[in-house]
Amino acid sequence: MLQLLPQSSTIIPNTTNPKEAVNFINEYIEKYHCKSMSVDISFMNVLDACYVSTMCSAKHYIKYPDGRINWKISSELIREFNESLELGNNSYTLS
Repeated sequence: MLQLLPQSSTIIPNTTNPKEAVNFINEYIEKYHCKSMSVDISFMNVLDACYVSTMCSAKHYIKYPDGRINWKISSELIREFNESLELGNNSYTLS
């Protein structure tokens, strides 16, 4: 089966609302084969970015236990928050 992939290699949610961002990213995970993916949430505040990265990492881990998400973030606090919840599929890049 052929699958069309989006043009950009980095996913950027089109909203600052954390629940809408989670839905956007989770729909992407369901729709496309994305064992490895990059998501830019550097425009979100720390609390919203922690929520989004935690919820979406769990969804991605369920579909791809050996997959990887590279999160582009604005603060090291986000990585520190998620360390104790780590599923082993996250990496973080400061923007």
